[in-house]
Amino acid sequence: MELVKDQRKVDTVLEEIADYVLNKEITSEEAFSTAHYVLLDTLGCGILALDYPECTKLLGPIVPGTTVPDGARVPGTPHVLDPVQGAFNIGAMIRWLDYNDTWLAAEWGHPSDNLGGILAVADYLSRKRIRNGEGPVEIREVLEMMIKAHEIQGILALENSLNRVGLDHVLYVKIATTAVVAKMLGGSKEEIMNALSNAWIDNSSLRTYRHAPNTGSRKSWAAGDATSRGVRLAMMAVQGEMGYATALSAPGWGFQDVLFHKQELTISQPFDSYVMENVLFKVAYPAEFHAQTAAEAAVQLHPEVKARLDDIDQITITTHESAIRIIDKKGPLYNPADRDHCIQYITAIGLLKGNVTAEDYEEEAAADPIIDTLREKMILTEDKTYTEDYLDPEKRSIANAVQIHFKDGTVTDNVEVEYPLGHRFRREEAMPELRKKYSFNLSATYAKKQQQEIEKVSFDYQKLTGMAVHEFVDLFV
Repeated sequence: MELVKDQRKVDTVLEEIADYVLNKEITSEEAFSTAHYVLLDTLGCGILALDYPECTKLLGPIVPGTTVPDGARVPGTPHVLDPVQGAFNIGAMIRWLDYNDTWLAAEWGHPSDNLGGILAVADYLSRKRIRNGEGPVEIREVLEMMIKAHEIQGILALENSLNRVGLDHVLYVKIATTAVVAKMLGGSKEEIMNALSNAWIDNSSLRTYRHAPNTGSRKSWAAGDATSRGVRLAMMAVQGEMGYATALSAPGWGFQDVLFHKQELTISQPFDSYVMENVLFKVAYPAEFHAQTAAEAAVQLHPEVKARLDDIDQITITTHESAIRIIDKKGPLYNPADRDHCIQYITAIGLLKGNVTAEDYEEEAAADPIIDTLREKMILTEDKTYTEDYLDPEKRSIANAVQIHFKDGTVTDNVEVEYPLGHRFRREEAMPELRKKYSFNLSATYAKKQQQEIEKVSFDYQKLTGMAVHEFVDLFV
């Protein structure tokens, strides 16, 4: 069934996304090689999350005991699920520890969240094709769909800020997953637009679960929910469900008027492979990305201050506007979700321990009174240049500087870190560390022999890209 049309043409955003997904050939080898590392890093983050019962309690089928022919496997678990629930499971694992990739612009988010839907559908389709005597889906197609999902989410985020109207960035995950999954399922341009229109019409979750006084664990499964919903809407569209031509622009009733403060959504540059090429990896620390460079600076200062913590009079953190708006938190922090989105907490841990790990956000670690003592001594100030460079498309810096002032009047150097380790400008430095991170994350779940088998395939780009998706996923079962 076709889109329901009024007297106006189809919303441009729907058409441009559908055209890109269907027709754009990705020729950038940098994008594919980066997507390779994004795939490994994202899966590794999901595997590490299996150590956390608060995550694993959400995994599995909705109804226990459900069996699904040709079902999608959930890496690191015995679960075999339909693609919609599989997408939720994989997506929740990926995002649980806030350790997968990041995109920062007017809106921010984590484009690898889309892997939940992409991998679940690719695995399901690959198994289904084999059963029907057809060729499987190969990993190269997964990488291509990742590049395109990254691009859709990231280009929408460049100038269309959801956070300023109180909406959560996972809406863009839902849009991106819907588009690429509809294409993977064989959708026509009309069907892809139908699916996209329904994704825009869907409710967009509020950001309140990311902010005091409501910060909570939903932020860790919200993207899984979004990528899962994208799969559901894509499957409905290719089964013939109708769409809505002006879902965004309809006066009074469209997304823009109802939820976007009557602003018009803009696509500020053509869809290609820009986002994947410039995406930010979280290499060293599982922390909200606006604080990554603050963590690096604090860790650098640790040797100088570790024996003088009681002598500290003041800690100054110079930062950019987005960090102040999103992760500047004073007063009590109630759970890990609260702590890993607090620049003061993250900086305090770096100064205190010389490292930041996921365990540092748990109750036992947070009970150390010195952490709050250090937080109370912190003053955040904005550097306008940092804010400008954060928004500059040629730089995309995420700068922070940390300086310690002691009671005797002495000070440390003002340690400035402009670009975090996962930035495009530091790719060469980051790649060996990403491999180490992947190996460490795998070791949390797998015996050495199985880990080595996974790594042998994972690190061989040529072998991996030509591999059937279901055979790759089976390595993780």
